[in-house]
Amino acid sequence: MTTAAIQRFDAGARMCEMSVHNGVAYLAGQVAADGSQDITGQTAQVLKAIDDLLARAGSDKSKILRAQIFLANVADFPGMNAAWDAWVSAGNPPARATVEAKLARPEWKVEIVITAAV
Repeated sequence: MTTAAIQRFDAGARMCEMSVHNGVAYLAGQVAADGSQDITGQTAQVLKAIDDLLARAGSDKSKILRAQIFLANVADFPGMNAAWDAWVSAGNPPARATVEAKLARPEWKVEIVITAAV
């Protein structure tokens, strides 16, 4: 039995930003580079990072299978959804879950984890 190769993107000692195996891209949690922005700005940054990673894997947002969204404050749900709704692929919304969670840095308002077909 031949095992398909695993591609790892931007691998460090602890983690990589994306792994691709058997036609599926698994993205690490993406957070905003500029934590000073509001929830809509941070979400837009995260979605841009997701677009960039998916492009590197030969995929795009229309192929997202699942999104897991972590909000530092669930009161930011409408602002996050404003950015999400402007971005998500029309006719191709993924399965999605959104929860409130304490994020690793206090300036981060949103973290998004994506699984997508390649």
